[in-house]
Amino acid sequence: MGKAKEGSPRGICEVEGMNIVSIVGARPQFIKCAPVSKEMRKNNHEILVHTGQHYDYELSKVFFDQLGIPKPSYSLGVGSASHGKQTGMMLLEIEKVLLKEKPDFVLVYGDTNSTLAGALAAVKLHITIGHVESGLRSFDRTMPEEINRVLTDHASDLLFVPTKTAIKNLKNEGISKNVFLVGDVMYDVLKQNIAIAARSQILEILAIKPKDYLLATIHRPSNTDNLKNLSQILEAFSSVNKQIIFPVHPRTEHLIKKHGLQKKIGKNIKIMKSASYFDFLWLEKNANKILTDSGGIQKESYLLKVPCITLRDNTEWVETIEDGWNVLVGKNKEKILDAIHNFNPTGKQRDLFGTGDASTKIVKIIEDYGSKTIAHP
Repeated sequence: MGKAKEGSPRGICEVEGMNIVSIVGARPQFIKCAPVSKEMRKNNHEILVHTGQHYDYELSKVFFDQLGIPKPSYSLGVGSASHGKQTGMMLLEIEKVLLKEKPDFVLVYGDTNSTLAGALAAVKLHITIGHVESGLRSFDRTMPEEINRVLTDHASDLLFVPTKTAIKNLKNEGISKNVFLVGDVMYDVLKQNIAIAARSQILEILAIKPKDYLLATIHRPSNTDNLKNLSQILEAFSSVNKQIIFPVHPRTEHLIKKHGLQKKIGKNIKIMKSASYFDFLWLEKNANKILTDSGGIQKESYLLKVPCITLRDNTEWVETIEDGWNVLVGKNKEKILDAIHNFNPTGKQRDLFGTGDASTKIVKIIEDYGSKTIAHP
């Protein structure tokens, strides 16, 4: 625990090195926590909790190893379940960790069920909460991620926002205190690792040339759980006279097999298992265009100056649309094909996501906040 200085008021701890619980559970969060965890451990004690929402630790170990993330202090192994059951199970297990560790601070990332469960467990125990990637809004309440991010923002004490748009979104919801524009931590990771990713042999392994293929990912329930939508997307992919590299998400692979959609997958589509971080980053960098329903990949596409075709009707990363490097096509086959053939942005990117030092800013803000008033339950 952080040590209280003599003469401090009861219940207030002026900390010299804080106890911070960080909660992750899905691939994007492993990436986001990498630079923050590294910075945080310079002067603080971090307790990393892996909920196992998408992968247990063994399956996600490659991300931890490549990005230099410390082995989790706790691996909860919750696994897949309905939203209510999964969130409830994580809430129960995270609460046990917090009661045992009695941290000064809880840090959550993004918009997953792990994020909401961590925030709920902490706020009920009166532990200060920081939310990395606050203020993002798709304004689509049918998306579970939207509910998670809205509730987490309203429960958090420190809100770390990646963009100016996110600040406006929070202000419109009445949140203006302790909102900090820090930039995007995924830019930190990309900036730190692109040179390492260049050593990847994935292009040679797949026998593909730079800018001679499309890269595709599908994982959102609105695309995978709806047979019509999934069929349309796969039909569109198969209608293109260009090779498509398709690292298939385990859920997507299961549903393709379940519905017998293998026959809709053309010879131009090369399916591969989920790629490691470095391999995937290099595939993104060298793609002609990217087709995705992922929020993080829309952002990485922009940063890597690769045109992005988003298989959704809305996005929380509106700046990429406004700058002309991202286009929304939904699940419509004709719109997907039109974008593949005709979407060719040429404008310059702006510094929308900071300067690659978001993790340093986040940790400094947490330490400054903790040195003043950390209230314990």
